[in-house]
Amino acid sequence: MRALIAEDEFLGRKLLSNFLDPLFDTDIVVNGREALEAYELSIEEQRPYDLVLMDIMMPEMDGLTALEKIRELEADKKIEKKSVVIMTTALSDPKTVIRSFHDAEASAYIVKPVEKSKLYEELEKVGLLSK
Repeated sequence: MRALIAEDEFLGRKLLSNFLDPLFDTDIVVNGREALEAYELSIEEQRPYDLVLMDIMMPEMDGLTALEKIRELEADKKIEKKSVVIMTTALSDPKTVIRSFHDAEASAYIVKPVEKSKLYEELEKVGLLSK
């Protein structure tokens, strides 16, 4: 399985990578624009990501905008199996959470700092990890 980590903070990238590397072939980007580019390339290669961990607050393009564009791309390309997208953020703003799920079609939401047990619990819920 493939995973994409979109995180602008080095320590966040390192932590998430350590959590996911045993389970996924992982790529890492530092902003929403790069996340969208990586996702487009995965579609072109016919190897789409199974999982995207997307920080909401990033430079150049925020995670919500990137996710909206990813969902548009999936619809345009008629991708049957959408990627699971887990949004990560230090924000606990209810409006952002609602927008993540309603407008951007996020699969899950985790408040930072991300704990391995919480991430694995979410991966179980979305069917990407079995006990």
